[in-house]
Amino acid sequence: MRGNVPATMKALVAYSAADYRFEQAFPVPECGPDDIIIKTEGCGICAGDLKCQHGAAMFWGDGSQPSWVEPPFVPGHEFLGRIAGLGDNVKGYELGERITVDQIAPCGECRFCSDGRYWMCQPHKMYGFFKDFCGGMAEYVRIQTKHAKIHRVPDAMALTDALLIEPYGCSKHCVDRAQIGSEDVVVISGAGTLGLGMITYARMRNPKTLVVLDMMDERLQKAKDFGADLVWNPGRENVVEKIMELTGGYGCDIYIEATGHPSSVTQGMQMIRKLGRFVEFSVFAQATTLDWSIIGDRKELDVLGAHLSPYCFPFVIENIANGNLKTEGVVSRLFSLEDWQEAFEYAAGKHGDFKVAFQF
Repeated sequence: MRGNVPATMKALVAYSAADYRFEQAFPVPECGPDDIIIKTEGCGICAGDLKCQHGAAMFWGDGSQPSWVEPPFVPGHEFLGRIAGLGDNVKGYELGERITVDQIAPCGECRFCSDGRYWMCQPHKMYGFFKDFCGGMAEYVRIQTKHAKIHRVPDAMALTDALLIEPYGCSKHCVDRAQIGSEDVVVISGAGTLGLGMITYARMRNPKTLVVLDMMDERLQKAKDFGADLVWNPGRENVVEKIMELTGGYGCDIYIEATGHPSSVTQGMQMIRKLGRFVEFSVFAQATTLDWSIIGDRKELDVLGAHLSPYCFPFVIENIANGNLKTEGVVSRLFSLEDWQEAFEYAAGKHGDFKVAFQF
């Protein structure tokens, strides 16, 4: 191995849903011949990290599904850092380079990886949920180059901007799925971090009207700053009626659901026009019930999903760097890893933050 890394590190380690521990001397992953070890610079806290820590069945399993995660693991997939160790077979990278990776750790062999759709890799291993792919809530991260999409991060990019590369990549993929045109009335429901990434990128696609919905006025103001034409609070206004008034009774052309709340789904199905396009991005904590005949018999909708951030990082990195994608104020608070419990509390949005992260 080229470089020098210590034997142990500070890390947050998940042993079970009920057992997350801050470790002062957790073993640094061994650098194999095809691996890169990075010294972590920062790691964002995602809603998925919170749901995993809260024991959501989609991660830890229940009576109807097996566990997906493989403990003990280090959480965190929104990370970046500088190369501290290089395996003997690794070419094209230098010690000290600043890099990040896609969340997915593709196998490279399944039918999806083989035809270029690596983000839907059948084994579906991800950084931050598996013991062999520990994430960024630690001082060092091992990147297996055979199972990673690696991207260089400009040295001049501020940490608070660089921490948005992964979430904004997901936002871009979702908006790309919507295929926004210049005559479209677009509704984005949800103005958290991912919603803001969608808003600033959707603005670049130049829709006729960009409407943003959220229950929090502070988020609506940020949405306006990031490019929304109209911002409405569904808790105070009948947003379905307002969309119908705006569109002459037809409804919006595109509805992007980014809240993960069932009421946002039913609201979207009501306000979208016939032959419209509904894009679902969120992970839901509870089941959603609606009249399924709306999709087919009543409106003949295109209903699309969006997962992860395939092929999006280069665009996002370039356009954060040049200012086309707005980032100001999204990462609002940085914590040390020792304060992980407080950081998770702030990440849940209880204090009005969009995105909080660990800084190393």
